[in-house]
Amino acid sequence: MAELVLRSDRDGLVTLTLNRPDKLNALTVPLFIELRAHVEAIARQTDSVGLVIVRGAGRCFSAGNDLTAIAGGVEAPTPGYQSETIERLANLPQPVISAVHGHCYTGGLELALAGDLIVAAHSARFADTHGKWALTPRWGMSQRLPRRVGRSRASLMSFTARTITGEQALAMGLADECVPDEDFEQHLQSLAAEILANSWFSHRASKRLMRETESLPLAAGLAHESHRSEGRGPDMQQRIAAFTAKAGKRS
Repeated sequence: MAELVLRSDRDGLVTLTLNRPDKLNALTVPLFIELRAHVEAIARQTDSVGLVIVRGAGRCFSAGNDLTAIAGGVEAPTPGYQSETIERLANLPQPVISAVHGHCYTGGLELALAGDLIVAAHSARFADTHGKWALTPRWGMSQRLPRRVGRSRASLMSFTARTITGEQALAMGLADECVPDEDFEQHLQSLAAEILANSWFSHRASKRLMRETESLPLAAGLAHESHRSEGRGPDMQQRIAAFTAKAGKRS
């Protein structure tokens, strides 16, 4: 049986690929079980993994929850299993990029929203279709979408089930970058290299601070940062020495 989530490793980058291309990567319980296993492993690998990209195989990121599985009454191992898995992805110590091309609907959008960054191709199409099927959010849509785009824009998406293009997603703050499909792969690799070139220690520390202070008033957040910052990383001296040596060669 084919793996439902593929993992590939390269130079500190882990790419997790939803692998049901014939079903537009519709989300099932077995897929979530595999995804959680990968996420739990990555969380323990901070020395060898500095960045995670989540994407879909074939024509799209994910068309959402598998409605056939819902109708068939397929049960998760525990109540809230899918939402907990998405939360674990969001809370990985490493930065997470959701790389979206094609459909990214409802459950797929809830999964994509776990990324620290969402990079969209021009072909990307985003939608919250809970209302279309008489469903309600359970995997984070009502919390993460308003925090990304504001309550009114989130309400418009949810109440209308309207489809948003990649460029519209960029304009409203749902996507952080939007690039032509023909440049999508190269852009992801360039962005990954840019991020990985900086201190993984700093990335983890900054992500933790932003997560811990997200709901705090500014004054409380500033105090938290001041008292809970991890300070200098183990690679600081090496990085400064490399910069100084390079600057000396230029002078």
